[in-house]
Amino acid sequence: MEKKQFKTESKRILDMMVNSIYTHRDIFLRELISNSSDAIDKIYYKTLTDETLTFDKENYYITIASDKENRILKISDTGIGMSEDELSDNLGVIAKSGSLAFKKENEIKDGYDIIGQFGVGFYSAFMVADNITVISKVLGSDEAHKWESNGADGYTIEPCTKDSVGTEITLKIKENTEDENFDEYLEEHGIKSIIKKYSDFIRYPIKMEVSESRLKEGSETEHEDFMVEKTVNSMVPIWRKNKSELTDEDYNNFYAEKHYGFDKPTKHIHISVDGAISYNAILYIPEKTPYDFYTKEYEKGLELYSSGVLIMNKCADLLPDYFSFVKGIVDSEDLSLNISREVLQHDRQLKLIAKNIKTKIKGELDNLLKNEREKYDEFYKSFGRQLKYGIYSDFGSNKEVLQDLLLFYSSKEKKMVTLDEYVSRMPEDQKYIYYAAGESNERIEKLPQIEMVSDKGFEILYFTDDVDEFAIRMIMAYKEKEFKSVSSGELGIEAEEKEDATKTDDKESKELFENMKKLLSDKVKDVRASKRLKNYPVCLSNDGDLTIEMEKVLNAMPNSENIKADKVLEININHDMFKALKESFENDKDKFGLYTNILYNQALLIEGLPINDPVEFTNNVCKIMI
Repeated sequence: MEKKQFKTESKRILDMMVNSIYTHRDIFLRELISNSSDAIDKIYYKTLTDETLTFDKENYYITIASDKENRILKISDTGIGMSEDELSDNLGVIAKSGSLAFKKENEIKDGYDIIGQFGVGFYSAFMVADNITVISKVLGSDEAHKWESNGADGYTIEPCTKDSVGTEITLKIKENTEDENFDEYLEEHGIKSIIKKYSDFIRYPIKMEVSESRLKEGSETEHEDFMVEKTVNSMVPIWRKNKSELTDEDYNNFYAEKHYGFDKPTKHIHISVDGAISYNAILYIPEKTPYDFYTKEYEKGLELYSSGVLIMNKCADLLPDYFSFVKGIVDSEDLSLNISREVLQHDRQLKLIAKNIKTKIKGELDNLLKNEREKYDEFYKSFGRQLKYGIYSDFGSNKEVLQDLLLFYSSKEKKMVTLDEYVSRMPEDQKYIYYAAGESNERIEKLPQIEMVSDKGFEILYFTDDVDEFAIRMIMAYKEKEFKSVSSGELGIEAEEKEDATKTDDKESKELFENMKKLLSDKVKDVRASKRLKNYPVCLSNDGDLTIEMEKVLNAMPNSENIKADKVLEININHDMFKALKESFENDKDKFGLYTNILYNQALLIEGLPINDPVEFTNNVCKIMI
């Protein structure tokens, strides 16, 4: 029998198809099943224009059978079949697609989509098979033909017999090697798991014999295994069902089946769009963060399907980073795929879907915040930091999307509040949105810097996440109200002048502060009388855009450059401590230096900053006790 050559640069092209285009061997079965589904679709389309044909869906299915002993895997369908010429044209020309030609000839636009629009998928089978045999009988013919090939050296076609219309593909699975295990493509479990992963939602039944166990007849304890043919795919995906048919339990079960998490989702979003681009999606907002969510190992992305066939496990382009916690699937017939259907072309359709998904997620979070506050608070505990990172990244370009979703602990309400809620309560004479940063709410409550703002009756937002201040710097202002740290040099609050013997313009006090500044010249930018302290003796404030908390965050990072905020040591001149400080300045310069050092280190400890020499500090404290 004459062997025909592939009508292309045979070996080089086939090697490229098999070894380069596809990244996982498993997809060969996805491709062959998709081809079988296409063959059945073609009969369906024929019935729309041919009155002599009827389409009874029960008669159309795909069968998978394995013979482990002989290393044979068969994929059969009851589809339209191929003639001798079609076998030669479709399987003899690499990258020619019979499905694509059929789609063009019949001007198919809506309804059932033809999956296999590229002619490469069939050849992926050579990744796992040494030999491929195709027996096919075309609709309307009494003849059948057999196509056979061992790979790039060519193929043969000859007449044969076949009882029914359709195609049967027989793969001779390769022997195992030291590095490769091909037995998994002959094992029941391996085949079922591939079908479940890639082809679970093919719209026709995929049948195969599976093993089950039952009690032996006449026995109450002994079991026996037996084989039974079963449909192993779901066929109708949940996202193509009407929302009215589905319950919360259905959505939760799908979440668990897809292993999106061990928790229950906080919310699900079911999207069905028909328009410039048509697609269906089910998205989930999880309740808890995955264990690796805030690590570089975490992969964001949604599962991407094309006409019910899994194309990508994680399509990152469908989600912005700040919504990377969202899980779910997207299924569209309109996406432009590359030749292997594994890599998505970055086209307008994908961007349209991604934009719509972003809007839907934002809308759902807005609704949750407005109507189910307790649920939103729980969600925010898990993913609030990610929203704040979203504002900080890309130079604040996403702030309009995210700023209304932020929550911060309120000094007045003693609970988490939104920026909008804060601003709505602001007194007329309040110029700024005040905040204080620290390791915890409890630590912030004790900060000396909050005294003046609190006494004025102004609300303070507590920032306890590392990213908080950085995110707020990107927002800059909310509803025309700028943010102001309680540690800022100027608070925008007029201090009441007090007639006191120790006014800040007192010449002696100024000289005292100048001497303290000299003693701390390499540590602080300035020493001055405090306008904010009432009960506390000393504190640090920052002079400039970089705050002390930001300094801590930046210096905790790898390869930090020992960044320093411009610090100002503020002294409460109305505190009893100041009397002792003045007396030492006038009468005992050594003690003055000792007090200055202690006060500076006290201010560092209040801020949670390390002191340079703990031993010296403890010795100095002991000196004043003697």
